[in-house]
Amino acid sequence: MIKFENVSKRYGNKTVVDRVNIEVKEGEFFVLIGPSGSGKTTTMKMINRLIDLSEGYIYFKGKPISDYSVYEMRWDMGYVLQQIALFPHMTIRDNIAQVPLMKQWNKQDIDARVDELLDMVGLPPEQFRDRMPSELSGGQRQRVGVVRALAVDPPVILMDEPFSALDPITREKLQDDLLALQSKIKKTIVFVTHDIEEAFKLGDRICLLNQGRVEQIGTPNEFVKAPKNEFVSQFIGNLTSVVLNHFSIGKIVELAGAPVTGNEDTLPIVHRNDAVSDVYRELATHEAVMIEMDGQYWRLTREDIFRFLSQNKVGDAR
Repeated sequence: MIKFENVSKRYGNKTVVDRVNIEVKEGEFFVLIGPSGSGKTTTMKMINRLIDLSEGYIYFKGKPISDYSVYEMRWDMGYVLQQIALFPHMTIRDNIAQVPLMKQWNKQDIDARVDELLDMVGLPPEQFRDRMPSELSGGQRQRVGVVRALAVDPPVILMDEPFSALDPITREKLQDDLLALQSKIKKTIVFVTHDIEEAFKLGDRICLLNQGRVEQIGTPNEFVKAPKNEFVSQFIGNLTSVVLNHFSIGKIVELAGAPVTGNEDTLPIVHRNDAVSDVYRELATHEAVMIEMDGQYWRLTREDIFRFLSQNKVGDAR
């Protein structure tokens, strides 16, 4: 669906994207992540030509993006920003209707599409279509921003840190809603975030950028099982400690098989209610720990935890 071939972007002598090669598959939820200044937003903005590339080629549906009319191409790519930028003087209906109006849809089709999209994200159209943006909460405005990007049913959605300005509870709810929505609409989504937990939760595949270069592309499982270099390993170390907080001791103990007889190895003992991240820290200095539950003991190793992480995503753990 989208392919980068040796793409670079320079501003004078400064290279912000350096010979990037990426292929985003049709229907894939593809996440760009990296530290501040890594080039992730620039990489995404080159897809719909908000930023022009300096070298290389970007292909969309098999054709170089330079072969498309910029307006035609952008109509095929919905765009969701961190700051929603709804038109404050327009109703929710009119905000969503902007691209359909540009494409000269008739009023009846626009009204039907607005109602369909509001229903899709849990905003009853009879309650919300005639409201103004100032009457909505941050989470509701973000939902409108998402469906506005879907108004003409584009095959690609670009999302630039869309949830980062929201409070943690609203953010988590919208992540869950986006996953549920994607399971229905199956769009190709390119999603920029600086949050490793968000990337691990949402992404089918993740592209980790550092100083404009691709460090690794892979599924969350591949990042856990096979980090390609020290930078990725450090990233995975941070990611692992975050992700482990989403899993219970009991779930991981399932991998350890049958209980053993007592603490035969005089290893550290951890308990059912201990944080899994604390268990992981114990494993940094011991080959295993003993988990005590209901008077029985299980022997758990670092490999058991990595095996568990390689088989589970954050959203499956709750």
